[in-house]
Amino acid sequence: MKRIYMDHSATTPVDPLVVDAMLPYFSEMFGNSSSLHSFGMEAAEALARAREQVAEAIGASPEEIIFTSGGTESDNLAIRGVIPHDAGKKHIITSVIEHPAVLNTCAFLESMGHDITYVPVDADGIIDLQELKGSIRDDTVLISVMHANNEVGTIQPIEEIAKIAKENDIYFHTDAVQTVGKVPVNVDDLGVDMLSISSHKIHGPKGAGALYVRKGTVIEPIVFGGNHERGLRSGTENIPGIVGLGKAMSLASELLGTDAKHMQEMRDSLISRVFDALPDVRLNGHPTQRLPNNVNLSFKYVEGESMLMMLDMKGIAVSTGSACSSKSMNASHVLTSLKLEDDYIHGSLRISLGKENTMEDVDYVVESLKEIVLKLREMSPLSNS
Repeated sequence: MKRIYMDHSATTPVDPLVVDAMLPYFSEMFGNSSSLHSFGMEAAEALARAREQVAEAIGASPEEIIFTSGGTESDNLAIRGVIPHDAGKKHIITSVIEHPAVLNTCAFLESMGHDITYVPVDADGIIDLQELKGSIRDDTVLISVMHANNEVGTIQPIEEIAKIAKENDIYFHTDAVQTVGKVPVNVDDLGVDMLSISSHKIHGPKGAGALYVRKGTVIEPIVFGGNHERGLRSGTENIPGIVGLGKAMSLASELLGTDAKHMQEMRDSLISRVFDALPDVRLNGHPTQRLPNNVNLSFKYVEGESMLMMLDMKGIAVSTGSACSSKSMNASHVLTSLKLEDDYIHGSLRISLGKENTMEDVDYVVESLKEIVLKLREMSPLSNS
């Protein structure tokens, strides 16, 4: 049986070149980067090199890179870190379609007495800039809006939001977990103060990530200990994981144009062929202002979970929504925010392509999907009514 992985928004296979870069730091170069002997110096050199690789990939300075355990911790550090800086400012603005790492952090802060404004999006998932402007208050300390949505792939107008934040002297954070390695990401072009990165979304190892913090941005740590990472993230650094992140960032930058073009060609072919093959299908997210590898489709009269399981039986891995909540049977908060009909919300699939996928994979997925949807619709009383 074929095995085709098309759930790259959830995680990606580690690139063999990344594995090769990491391997020595599990064994012969295992030192603690804080140690003063030669073993520690080897680790410290690897740490510095990886910091330079990450910084170079996003147009930052090495001292602006803080290593974390991944996107979730980076989001938490950015959002919770700005709060103690100015105790008089307790208002944060975000969007209704953020990743749970942002939404649940904001919910926690609300429970602690902070005010959060959740700005709506339009039918394509684009944030309402006028609503955002109108939400700004004298005590607004942070705006946090993701670069691209993890479910529907819509890319937000980050540069415009950054201008709004700067004009009002408000910090601006973006979760770029889904965009790094797929579209150009340059912190100066975007105008952000903080930016979250996750290694395992770009063919690096799980358990490694980074937060870009622009010079002059004042945040406080949320993890305390030995004052690692400029005192912003204590804990002995995960050197193998960080080395893997650095290598993955370098490879992603080097291959960005080629990989993005390849994935976009497969994406567009898959979308057009599904629409040619099946009626009552909807593309979720912006039709063009979207990630090059993201296909989020809704099929009327069909349950997403049924499609997922039947595709899995054919060796095809996709998702019904955000990977972090894929085991939940609740309706996607993203698709609900797009105001889709219930029939379409519950019949959604997220297909996220990767650089290793081929047009032959697309052929197999389209044919399998057509067969499965038609079979499920034959069984659906709603379809026959």
